[in-house]
Amino acid sequence: MAPDRGRTRERPAWLRRLAQGAARYAGRASRPLVDRFRASLQLRVVSSTLIASTILVLIFSFVVAGSVTSGLLDERQDTAVEETENAAERAAEQLGTFSTTSDEALAKAMQRIVNELAEDPVYAPYIMLRTADGAVTATHPTSGGAEPSADLQATVAEGKIATQYAEFDIEGGDPQPYLIVGSYIDLNIDYEIYAFYPLESQQEAIGLLRTNLALAGVALVLLLGVIAALVTRLVVTPVREAARTSQRLAAGLLHERMEVRGSDDLARLAGSFNLMAENLQNQIRRLEEMSMMQRRFTSDVSHELRTPLATIRMAADLLYDNRDEFDPLTKRSTELLQHEIDRFEDLLQELLEISRFDSGFASLETEAVDVGRIAEDVVEGLSRLAGECGVAVTIKKPQRRVIAEVDQRRVHRILRNLVSNAIEHAEGRPVEIRIAESDTAVAVSVRDHGVGLKPGHADRVFDRFWRADPSRNRKTGGTGLGLAISLEDAKLHSGTLKATGAPGEGTLFVLTLPLQAGNRVINSPIPLRLEPSKEARRATQD
Repeated sequence: MAPDRGRTRERPAWLRRLAQGAARYAGRASRPLVDRFRASLQLRVVSSTLIASTILVLIFSFVVAGSVTSGLLDERQDTAVEETENAAERAAEQLGTFSTTSDEALAKAMQRIVNELAEDPVYAPYIMLRTADGAVTATHPTSGGAEPSADLQATVAEGKIATQYAEFDIEGGDPQPYLIVGSYIDLNIDYEIYAFYPLESQQEAIGLLRTNLALAGVALVLLLGVIAALVTRLVVTPVREAARTSQRLAAGLLHERMEVRGSDDLARLAGSFNLMAENLQNQIRRLEEMSMMQRRFTSDVSHELRTPLATIRMAADLLYDNRDEFDPLTKRSTELLQHEIDRFEDLLQELLEISRFDSGFASLETEAVDVGRIAEDVVEGLSRLAGECGVAVTIKKPQRRVIAEVDQRRVHRILRNLVSNAIEHAEGRPVEIRIAESDTAVAVSVRDHGVGLKPGHADRVFDRFWRADPSRNRKTGGTGLGLAISLEDAKLHSGTLKATGAPGEGTLFVLTLPLQAGNRVINSPIPLRLEPSKEARRATQD
């Protein structure tokens, strides 16, 4: 059976593995160079200059070498043609007396003419004289063995002067380049004369020219590379200094400045940078002073309000305990007073907590606790609110306990804020709490299917005193600081608290905390993605 010539032969598996291994090794070996090339502006400029200058030098060298070579060969060809014409005229003067190739004296006369012409330094050192029919041929030297090509002989036979470049070993040894010039002699007997001119001197001149061009090109490329490196260094050095100074400024060293040298453009750049750094330092100092004054004001006001609030609380409690003895209008006013004082106390407590975060005095009291149990306690504590709002709260957690080293009080506060907020905005639809863990973190998600969040509101829900809908009636009378404090509590644990939502699809909050105190959260076991549940779809249909 004949082989299938159209089928492509697959390479062996070991060869493919070897090629893949070589490619991976080459990639790893070249990666430091690629990274260095990308990171260094000076290296890129110098490399680009070297590549461009090398291309230009090569093009220039080829053009110059070609032009000089063509000029030398053309000049030698013109001289050789003129010398060959003179030799043909000289031979014609001595061969005009012969009328037949059978004359015995013709061969001797042709050899004598060839010897005289070859020994004359004006003419070529190797000459061939022959009759047009090839009957008689005389050469000098007789042992050269050089022979013109058939094309050259055909052109000369037409009565034209023709030239050809070829290599022969006339003198023995390595072949050498020659210029062959052929001429036709029209007498009683037709003759052809061929002169072989050596081109050793031209070849040496061309070789010397190419060597000098190569050396000059290499020197020029290196010189351009050095010049590019020096010029680039003058520009890159201030830029690098500015980058280092900006990095130190970003690290908090606001007193760092660039050194100003001279009065050129780079000096003006350094001066402008220093002015910008000074203005930035002054602005940061003013902001720090204002922030410090604000934190101090919040802390002082919060502390100062505790004493009068305690007195008001005592009076309000006395009125509230005896409210049944008052008329209906006074009784209702007493209940409203008690409610607003409770809310005021909550606001005061949250302001004090915010002031602790701002001043950096907040600390953790970690212990190994069951996160699922904390979530159950929160749901149990908010069962009354959930019943008033007609919201069903469910918890989905792993079969085994999820133990994490956290501050139980702060985690309880975070979940209480998230769950109560979800119940308030659930619009009577279910609220789902999910607990999941990974090797390093535990996550708790609180999902409602209520009004949701408008585009851009997910980044603002943790702002202090911010509300998506200020006109919305809340049953718990929130202070606007709950989510802000929850975010600070999550950060204090080195965790994260994120939110997402869409109008009409509800809101999802995901709290992620490390399982061990002191670690940081890298990935959350629960993705921040809205996924409607069957219960929510069923409630919507109903």
